[in-house]
Amino acid sequence: MLDALIKGLLLGLYLAVSVGPIVFTVIKQSLDHGWRGGLAFILGIFSVDVFLVICCNAFSHFFSVLLKYKEPLGIAGSILLIAGGVYYLFFKKVETVQSGKEIKIRGHGYYAQLYLTGAVMNILNPGIIAVWFTTATAFVMYTIGQRAVIFGTALLIALSADVAKVLFADKLRRKLTLGTMHRINKINGFIILAFGIVLLILLLWGKKTGH
Repeated sequence: MLDALIKGLLLGLYLAVSVGPIVFTVIKQSLDHGWRGGLAFILGIFSVDVFLVICCNAFSHFFSVLLKYKEPLGIAGSILLIAGGVYYLFFKKVETVQSGKEIKIRGHGYYAQLYLTGAVMNILNPGIIAVWFTTATAFVMYTIGQRAVIFGTALLIALSADVAKVLFADKLRRKLTLGTMHRINKINGFIILAFGIVLLILLLWGKKTGH
């Protein structure tokens, strides 16, 4: 069981330090909407991770079929990233005030929207599907209890890292001016746009070369 715990810790640390467009979006959502909005967003991400882990371990055949559609999922995800990058870069308005006070959001509908945004971004990320399927395959010889420890530990560490990012961003936003927030908006848009374009190019190049 100690071996399973160590493997879960290592997998969780890998997920925690992995850099991708979702990392920057987590921070940006927290800067825009405060810690509540950031938590809603990462809970959407976490829910999809839990769903993928369960499916990868319980329905490996289903995910082997799903991986055959990795390319169209990746293209859809890259288009979503490109659209989001263009939006943040050219159209998104900064909605936080200079004092850094959290925006008052009426009702729970907006938080639900942020939750769904996180879930959709994660489910359209071909990389995360491949990670969970690969690790589930690698640990297939372990007992159900051991796999529960491995993936449960990894998920908790990844979630804790995301919560830390949200809380850090929430503290940071209280010290930012409106002008700085506007520049962060542009930088975030550029990063997301670049990730989307690079992912799309790699997918189309792989399709062209047959890989």
